Amino acid sequence: MSSHREAPEVSKDPVADNTDVYAFVSPDAPDTVTLVANFIPFQNPQGGPNFYEFGDDVLYEIHISNRGDARADVTYQFRFTTTVRNDNTFLYNTGPISSISDPAWNRPQHYSVTRLTRGRRRSVLANNLPCPPVNIGPRSTPDYGRFTEQAVQSIQGGRKVFAGQRGDGFHVDLGSIFDLGTLRPFQMAHLIPSATAAGVNGTQGLNVHSIALQVPIRDLTLGGIRPTDVAAATSVIGVWATASRQKSRIWDSRRAKHVFQGPWSQVSRLGNPLFNEVITPMARKDAWNTASPHEDSTFAKYVSKPELAGLLPVLYPGVFPKLAAYTKPRADLLAILLTGIPSGVVPGFQNYTGPTQADMLRLNVAVPPTADPNPIGLVAGDAAGFPNGRRIIDDVVAIELRAVAGATIPLVDPSFTPDAATGGLTDGTTNTNLPYLDHFPYLANPAGGYQSAPGVPAA
Repeated sequence: MSSHREAPEVSKDPVADNTDVYAFVSPDAPDTVTLVANFIPFQNPQGGPNFYEFGDDVLYEIHISNRGDARADVTYQFRFTTTVRNDNTFLYNTGPISSISDPAWNRPQHYSVTRLTRGRRRSVLANNLPCPPVNIGPRSTPDYGRFTEQAVQSIQGGRKVFAGQRGDGFHVDLGSIFDLGTLRPFQMAHLIPSATAAGVNGTQGLNVHSIALQVPIRDLTLGGIRPTDVAAATSVIGVWATASRQKSRIWDSRRAKHVFQGPWSQVSRLGNPLFNEVITPMARKDAWNTASPHEDSTFAKYVSKPELAGLLPVLYPGVFPKLAAYTKPRADLLAILLTGIPSGVVPGFQNYTGPTQADMLRLNVAVPPTADPNPIGLVAGDAAGFPNGRRIIDDVVAIELRAVAGATIPLVDPSFTPDAATGGLTDGTTNTNLPYLDHFPYLANPAGGYQSAPGVPAA
């Protein structure tokens, strides 16, 4: 969660598992959009000697649709290459790493960035860009922040890019939510009650691998314009990320590794947080990961009648009677997740991409960044936040819990009044990882192996 182990097959392939996607107008560079795609969930910082890294055999992509048909108009591709400098050591590093080019780092990674447009125009933006090492500890990777700064690369077209390990910016009480939908702040009201307790951040101290790209807004919009009118259709883009593998996998015994051949086949994708995690039924999760957004009408029935909305009144007896009595299709969720919000629903705002139902982050690039952002985003009146794109600070678990529980129904059905508990729904967590950066790539520096302590198991 948000998409850390969301489907049976990709949960067995973490290198290709997309965990989170972010898209927002950059607060410190408002003529640009920042796109972030995270992969490789639940990284224990103490991962040696084989620390986490991107897959050389995976095609990572970030897609942008700007014509309203949920098909990619702009795609950025990322391919990685790993080198072993010293064949005669088991060590990831043979001494302190002083920079991202230090030969003491025995297993460096480099990558290329390619931009494709719908007309299949292909432009290689950069080659052989260095990743930073993972955060091993103060002896091996001292003063880790400097590696982040060294790994931020300016590439052609006024773009910036970063690819490497980051602290996971997503927070959620995984242990509680999947224990029959328990929300620790409200667990006294649960069907199987227990004492109220604070939420526990299940991703605290864990890392991911991030691909972050900051590009001029004109890079992403139809006609290459810089929109200023929030109401204009050309102000809205759709964003999602994918990971693909070649179709044929063969074990090469001479090289003692798998080799891949054939055409690329998508194995993971992500647009809106939690879509495949808690909306798509388990039997269809793997199919969802291989589909394209423009095919998502087949999943609309799970959005219009989400399973979680039916479970909440059962798990919390007497707390959600109005939600239990509401039998209409969830037009609010269909708009938020599959078409964007049309003009006239939220005063002064829209991120509608047309009638094609598709799971994408929808970002209205004409909405300026908020000086004092609210983590509850649009639901709290902050139009620069989720579901208008997604910022690093947005508390998407609380936002989506409230939406599923009925907080957004009055936007499309004024006759409905949400249950009193809806406005306060939360899993009780905040970001308890290292603090976010105030500049690109925004996600926190990763937790270090030496500095981290293992969790305490409980009966």
